[in-house]
Amino acid sequence: MSVAATRRRVPSTLGPPPPTVPPLRREAPTIALGIAALGLGIVVALAFSDETAGAWRLRGGPAIFIGSLTGLVGTYLAMLMVLLASRLPFVESALGFDGLLRWHRRLGPWPITLLTIHAVVLIIGYAQAARTGALHEIGAMINGYAYMLAAFVGLGLMLMAGFASVRAVRRRVKRETWWVIHLYLYLALALAFAHALVLGPDFVNHPVTKIVWCVVWAATAGSVLVFRFGVPIARSVRHNLVVWEVRRETPDVASIILKGRDLDRLPLEGGQFAEWRFLTRGLWWQAHPYTVSGLPQRGYLRITVRGLGDHSRTIARLRRGTRVAFEGPYGVFTAASRRRHRVTLIAAGVGVTSLRPLLEELPAGTQPTVILRAPSAETMPLRAEIAGLVEAQQGVLHELYGSRRAHVLDGRRLRQLVPDIVEQDVYVSGPEDFVADVAATVRRMGVPDEAVHHEAYAL
Repeated sequence: MSVAATRRRVPSTLGPPPPTVPPLRREAPTIALGIAALGLGIVVALAFSDETAGAWRLRGGPAIFIGSLTGLVGTYLAMLMVLLASRLPFVESALGFDGLLRWHRRLGPWPITLLTIHAVVLIIGYAQAARTGALHEIGAMINGYAYMLAAFVGLGLMLMAGFASVRAVRRRVKRETWWVIHLYLYLALALAFAHALVLGPDFVNHPVTKIVWCVVWAATAGSVLVFRFGVPIARSVRHNLVVWEVRRETPDVASIILKGRDLDRLPLEGGQFAEWRFLTRGLWWQAHPYTVSGLPQRGYLRITVRGLGDHSRTIARLRRGTRVAFEGPYGVFTAASRRRHRVTLIAAGVGVTSLRPLLEELPAGTQPTVILRAPSAETMPLRAEIAGLVEAQQGVLHELYGSRRAHVLDGRRLRQLVPDIVEQDVYVSGPEDFVADVAATVRRMGVPDEAVHHEAYAL
């Protein structure tokens, strides 16, 4: 049986105007896209500048040129993928984690496809030039050219990572397995880049080009080392987090209270998450993203986790004193991102963990509308805390319990719950499919893109 509980809104004045998003941050995606496009144009121009009419007319010449061009472009796009994964503060604050994930998924197939075409077409081109078969040419390449075997191994690792990222496959693979497979992608790129420098026609006898590419790749690798390793290690050492208490919220949800040092100096906003690494046997080698459900207070902070996989179920049994390393915080699912006075917050299941600290940071008198959806009240974590914060903000709370079919959040239903939703900022949090559906619905209703904020809980 479905239940919908509602609290009445208490009249109040609006809170202060929402923060003004800095112009640089607002235009950052356009600037980044322009820089990336400029770099791609330079790469293509470089390939054409090294080509001669005589080389094009040689046997195998067209195939060799196409192979070189696809190799350069594929390598460049692979570099962009690494930059997206490096969590550069400028890029992450502009796009948010969801944005980075979307761009990573869109870009991902292209370098793998282009580098595969590069290998196949070059084999055909050199086989035509040598008047031999393709299989014979593969053996000749591996035996006759330095780093060529490494290049084939690197391509194989890329194809493996690409296959593991196919949506149907990814949903059937444990996150830990998927993560390890993707670590091999870094090795694959290093192997591929080494053979390009030594053998690539655009690099051989072109020392300036070689130096420029080496500098660009060194800067890319340096970004990964600094922002994925250096900064997290420094913050983990500084704040010295340990597990203080594990508290069961629902039968399958647990809160982990962490104790640390100087947590008031941690650049953390309500709604953000971090990659958490628990330094105990079986868990130390893997990091998982969990939202901070309770902002730092008196040296403590809290994350709340639903036991959906091996890792999330295991951490519910952590012992007090277990040391914790972390990477982050990340995300733009924050009060600072809002563009309007009023907000609607929508969460399904454990997505409520993002809403709880976000409510805490909204200005007084914002009068938020909060919509929670879950199979039952017993399965909704932090329910009492959310209700208390909504009441303190003089807002309205809708609790929708029952089957998904009973509470479809389509345009008609959302207008019933929030008549003026198109005039508000909308925050959506929860499982990936739920977030995608609700975000698409509110956009169709007329809420502009810049007023729709979402945080998906996915691999």
